[in-house]
Amino acid sequence: MADADYDVLILGAGSGGYACALRAAQLGLTVGLVEKGKVGGTCLHVGCIPTKALLHAAEVADSARHAEQFGVRATLDGVDMAGVNSYKDGVVGRLFKGLTGLVKSRGITVIEGEGRLTGPREVTVGGTTHTGRHVVLASGSYARTLPGLEVDGERVLTSDHALRLDRVPRSVVVLGGGVIGCEFASVWRSFGADVTIVEALPRLVAAEDEASSKALERAFRKRGIVFRTGTRYQSVAHTDGGVAVTVEDGDGKQDTIEAELLLVAVGRGPVTDGLGYDEQGIAMDRGFVVTDERCRTGVEGVYAVGDIVPGLQLAHRGFQQGIFVAEDIAGLDPRPVDESAIPRVTYSSPEVASVGLDERTAAERFGADGIETVTYDLGGNGKSQILRTQGFVKLVRRTDGPVVGIHLVGERVGELVGEAQLIYGWEGYPEDVAPLVHAHPTQNEALGEAHLALAGKPLHTHS
Repeated sequence: MADADYDVLILGAGSGGYACALRAAQLGLTVGLVEKGKVGGTCLHVGCIPTKALLHAAEVADSARHAEQFGVRATLDGVDMAGVNSYKDGVVGRLFKGLTGLVKSRGITVIEGEGRLTGPREVTVGGTTHTGRHVVLASGSYARTLPGLEVDGERVLTSDHALRLDRVPRSVVVLGGGVIGCEFASVWRSFGADVTIVEALPRLVAAEDEASSKALERAFRKRGIVFRTGTRYQSVAHTDGGVAVTVEDGDGKQDTIEAELLLVAVGRGPVTDGLGYDEQGIAMDRGFVVTDERCRTGVEGVYAVGDIVPGLQLAHRGFQQGIFVAEDIAGLDPRPVDESAIPRVTYSSPEVASVGLDERTAAERFGADGIETVTYDLGGNGKSQILRTQGFVKLVRRTDGPVVGIHLVGERVGELVGEAQLIYGWEGYPEDVAPLVHAHPTQNEALGEAHLALAGKPLHTHS
């Protein structure tokens, strides 16, 4: 398609789409970027950024509430949701302005409207067809619900609605104990609401190492967040004061939980329905686009990135895939994104972060005798004591081999996962990390201490 309108035509301007666009333009390619909403997608407007702004406001509320622990006289007089939302929207607005300016400065053509794949390498928007020598599908995700569970946006909400709430609810049932559910539960509890999490799986944040789940559950219990694991949703009914949610435990016993609101946080689904993907011969699996490790769909010249590709639905994954695809199209032969090396963070209080394999997966892969683990408790870390946080650094290594998993629990540990990613990505041995000098007093030291212990020379802990 030498006469195509663009070298790269991208359907969707979320993290994966706009990253691909920026990198492709940087490499001298002409780029068309199709978006029906705002550039920035889920992450910027209804995901990562606004939720983390809420979580920071929640941290400020907790700081005021517990100020006396630090010898500071302060009181929490309440939470002004109008003020919180203004702060949140301000953060989003500034980032959006910066991103749109950056896209414009790179000479990227933004095509506004809902696009549909109408040919192997053509996208139709509002009756106008645009062509690309390469097409990148990056149409993102939506908040899922369950069969028969109707979301009305008033009493039964998704995370999209929850971000726009103009008040602090008195009580909430959170359906789903994964990342999104735990983050909103954490926010609302800090704001003063009574929160009950209902999770069908045996533990909260079930994708994390079991020790991390147990630590988060202990912390939530201490904060007064009620959670019911191994419990399935059955139905919801409206009441005078809100909702009555019927649930069923593993023994088949049913119970009803009353609250002002029900938040449905059961994951996100791919936005692919009706976009013409399957009609153009693209292989699909339950709505997801099937790709190889190089993000290729099997249809020549067509790639897919981000939440529509099976795997972790994380903005930074889509972002990196977008960069990879742009470089692949430009002929730079980049290295594929290593899915297991993608860091994961739940920004609740406390935070849960990890990279690599959990203990169970590592044991299945290398054998129970083929791995070693060590857990360094943050009780021995000076900065964690200053912050009054509890948690740990847990390392999983192949016996006499590299570290294959790093798991962190505690306030602000999401900031430590960068070094953890380098250790995992570079197949570091504990003996490689132990001599590195970590600044004192920082939580970063905890990573160093854990590797000292795993290298057989623990200083402040017993291995």
